[in-house]
Parts: sequence; structure tokens; C-alpha cells
Amino acid sequence: MPTKLKFKGDKSKKKRKHADDEDGNGEGSSRRRRKRDGSADEDDETWVRPDNPLEIRGPTFIFHPSDPSPVCVAFDATRGRIVLTQLDKDKEKVKEEEEGAAADEEEKGEAGVGLLDRTPTDVAQVWVVTRVAGSSTVNLRSGVASAAGSGESKFLSCDAHGLVSAFREARGPQEEWTPVVFPDGMVAFQNVYEKYMGVDEVAGGALALRGDAEEVGFNERFYIKVQSKYKREAGEEERKKKEGEAKKKIDEAGTNHIYQAWGAGRSITSNADKVELKKARKEGQLSEALLDRRAKLKRRAFLFAQCRAQRG
Repeated sequence: MPTKLKFKGDKSKKKRKHADDEDGNGEGSSRRRRKRDGSADEDDETWVRPDNPLEIRGPTFIFHPSDPSPVCVAFDATRGRIVLTQLDKDKEKVKEEEEGAAADEEEKGEAGVGLLDRTPTDVAQVWVVTRVAGSSTVNLRSGVASAAGSGESKFLSCDAHGLVSAFREARGPQEEWTPVVFPDGMVAFQNVYEKYMGVDEVAGGALALRGDAEEVGFNERFYIKVQSKYKREAGEEERKKKEGEAKKKIDEAGTNHIYQAWGAGRSITSNADKVELKKARKEGQLSEALLDRRAKLKRRAFLFAQCRAQRG
């Protein structure tokens, strides 16, 4: 039987044996790994409620518990405007079917969905939340591109008169929102004019968004859902930030004892030195202050050694 041509110096490749799983269906380790990766992706895309404003990031679903049907904030890409879409468009139809003839299993499942279990059914109902690092304000960008104008996605904005719109492609002060999370899990959005966004009834009984509320009431409270992946990332960033702050703590006595001690490990520190270092850290000049401190200690060490030599 002819063998594969091999050249001098080529390393022989070992054959990988894929062990069967416990069920004996022949699924090897690579197949099981793909299944695990698929389940991880599904968990990352699960919609959850944020616990604090820092967890509001990435794809976001915003809806309001209006009566008789909850509504969600969506973006109409065709007309390039914000719309409040009813989450129970066929609510009356479902009620009639429940009172009369038996409904389909799928319709029964839709009727049994609770308010807090709602998830987006269309990409137009999703907004992408971004924030500048270190800022408490966020920007809400439409998840779909607008068919009008240049065809780019738009930012949710509010002007000084309380008109909420989404027709700008660049972010500015009017596109900044400060999320406020309440103990019950609901969220309010405050604009740059310190007014709150809310649901308002306009002519004809239709609902629209306004941004001129002085206080937070029922109309200004929204439910928000984000993907678990971004909520987990926010928690990891906060944990790393706290660990970094703990490492930046100034230990004047310990640092001097390790790097700048002399005379059998003597450390010379004072309260004035600590005050100067704290002040320098607040002003962003900690490195310069530490260098000055090191230079002073070196001069002291030189004078100390010189005095000992003269006495000897």
C-alpha cells in the first residue's frame, strides 16, 4: 500500500481520537465543544434587567407598562421617527378566544407571557446604549438604520421644548441621557435640561414620548432589559476598578522601608509628607511628588553618612 510522501525533517502528525460520549451516539469532544459554545452564546443573549446604571449598555429593550397594553420604544426606519409599539396588538382577539372557542397552543403561550418576561420581537425595538468612559450619561442609538436621509442609525435626543426625536446621526448634549434606577427595578431617563422623558397622550388618543416632566411619576418610569453578556462585563469592569484603586493606596512607611531606608533600616516619615502626597495625587502630580521625595531622602542619607564619617 503506498504511503504518503514525507520529506526529511517533517514531523509526523499524531492522529486524534474522538472519544464517544456517554450516550454512545458518537459525538466527539469537538462536537461537544461546539454545543457548549452554542449554549454559552444563548446565555449571553438572554435578556435581563439591570441593577444599576452602569449595567445599562449594549442592545437595550425599553418598554412602559401602559394600560390597556404595554408599549415599547421603537424606531420606524421607513419614516425615520420614534414610535410606541403596542406589545399586545391582538389582546382583544386573545380575550375573545379565551371566552369562546379554544385557542391555538401558540396563542395561549403568547397570552401567558408576563409583563416582566417580555423580550423584543423586532430589531426596531432595540436601542444600542453607549457611554463615554467615566461618564454617568449614556447615548441611545437606533438598532436599525434609517431609510431616510443618509441611511445611518439615529440617536435619541430631546430639545429644550421637550420634543423627543431621533433624526441626528452625531451625538451632542441633547443626545445625552442620565439613567436613574429605582429600588423596584424601573428606570427613568433625565435629559441635559434636567427634565425626564415620559409617555404622553396626544391628540386622537395616541401615545408619544415627551421630555419635559419636572418629576418622576408613572409615565416617566420604564422597564429596561439588556443582554446578560453586557451586564456581566459591567460587573467585571467595576470589580477591576475597585482592585486597581486598592493597589493605588499610598503606603509611605512601607515604601520607604523597602526602597529608601538607611542606617539599619530606618524609615523617616512625617504627617506633612503624607499630606503632600495625598494633595499631589488629587492634582495628578503623584509621580513628580514621589521623585522629589526620593531626592530629599537621598540628600538626607548623604548628610547622615557625612556626619558619621566626620565623627569617626
